[in-house]
Amino acid sequence: MIAHRLPILSIVGPTAIGKTDVAIQISRRAPAEIISADSMAVYRGLNIGTAKPTDSQRRLARFHCIDIAEPNERFSVAEFQRCAHAAIDGCTGRGHLPILSGGTGLYVRAVLDGLSLACVPADERFRTALREEADILGSQRLHDRLQCVDPATAERVHPNDLVRIIRALEVWHATGRPLSLYIDRDRAERQPATAIRIGLRMSMDALDLRIVERVHRMYSMGLVREVEGLLARGISPDAPAMRALGYAETVAYLLRDSTHDECVAKVIKNTRRYARRQMTWFRSDKALHWLDIDQRDAEETADTILDLYRANLERSDTV
Repeated sequence: MIAHRLPILSIVGPTAIGKTDVAIQISRRAPAEIISADSMAVYRGLNIGTAKPTDSQRRLARFHCIDIAEPNERFSVAEFQRCAHAAIDGCTGRGHLPILSGGTGLYVRAVLDGLSLACVPADERFRTALREEADILGSQRLHDRLQCVDPATAERVHPNDLVRIIRALEVWHATGRPLSLYIDRDRAERQPATAIRIGLRMSMDALDLRIVERVHRMYSMGLVREVEGLLARGISPDAPAMRALGYAETVAYLLRDSTHDECVAKVIKNTRRYARRQMTWFRSDKALHWLDIDQRDAEETADTILDLYRANLERSDTV
């Protein structure tokens, strides 16, 4: 049986590796609920391109931190942190195991390590100036600037992720210090949550094949229609959510900036790059227990994780 106030079970890994399927399988074996740690799954209407849990998957498990913001809203790490903590408190209050599952490393770190950047307030004038510059010169120009002042953060942030690029530059502008130093300091100073941290990995060749399959599946499921629907609702192509992988490229296709084949190829290329940046981020977490899942399906992986979780609980009980 699952006891009250159990440690969080965190499952991370690169995009397309199958984290959601594994988390669902765990929830079928033990009373558990899933807290999504995906910075784009928070947005309503972004379903196909974010690989958000389907209706049938949501009938198998209870999910949190999904569909909680409008696509034109800016959703911060601090807002996610509050939402996730509330969900975790609810899970443990019901005697259920909270599974924090996702690929947005900063979101996971904010929940598990108590990340706080509140000491660096927002500077709307500075942000507006950077957004206007990006409108003219493109977000890549700002990403190049970030690479000069904070290469560690630039490595982890996609050139299309204007919101996080601007935040990192804002921190540098306000303090003269890179965002990555604040993250390291916060992690060292704040009390981490009690959690058992699992990382899923496989050979990059195998993951690349999964990414190709996922991207083609997204377009066959109607990603172009989904993006058309968002634009028809009045969502700006420059809205925070529309910079997500798959959406920015599809907007460019709809604006006749690329052919369909070029669009799909670009999404595959950008997703592969993103997966490698995710692995770079997660490798820095020395508390992660890595599982190689090339030869494991979701059910076998879930069984292995539950065995590891229970073994950790037993060791804790004997201390």
